[in-house]
Amino acid sequence: MTDLTRLTIAEAREKLRGKEINASELTNAYLAAIDAANPQLNAYIAVTHDKARAMAAASDAKLANGEGGSLEGIPLGIKDLFGTEGVHTQACSHVLDGFKPRYESTVTANLWADGAVMLGKLNMDEFAMGSSNETSYY
Repeated sequence: MTDLTRLTIAEAREKLRGKEINASELTNAYLAAIDAANPQLNAYIAVTHDKARAMAAASDAKLANGEGGSLEGIPLGIKDLFGTEGVHTQACSHVLDGFKPRYESTVTANLWADGAVMLGKLNMDEFAMGSSNETSYY
């Protein structure tokens, strides 16, 4: 089989539904790739290993029962702009150091309702004011 991180979302979804792969192994492949590359790329400012694995396990249970949303088991990185309950959310700004919201943004709530798996928070320009990631606090 090809490298799991090279699958498109559509290909991964097809393989998940066909039980050729499971969400846990797909998620672990992405987490390993992030761990290997992030020190150089600085693409993720927070990696949620435990949360990702728990969400993937829940997706595996749903998929085993023939259930699940349209993104069930698909691992995604979330821009630091979107509030994620209990997880680092600072809009890549020093102004919001240490902020962990007690709520979920509508964007991410909809992703989780469809079965997506959160890998972590992605770097970006501070307060999304730019397009090159050159003005991030990180």
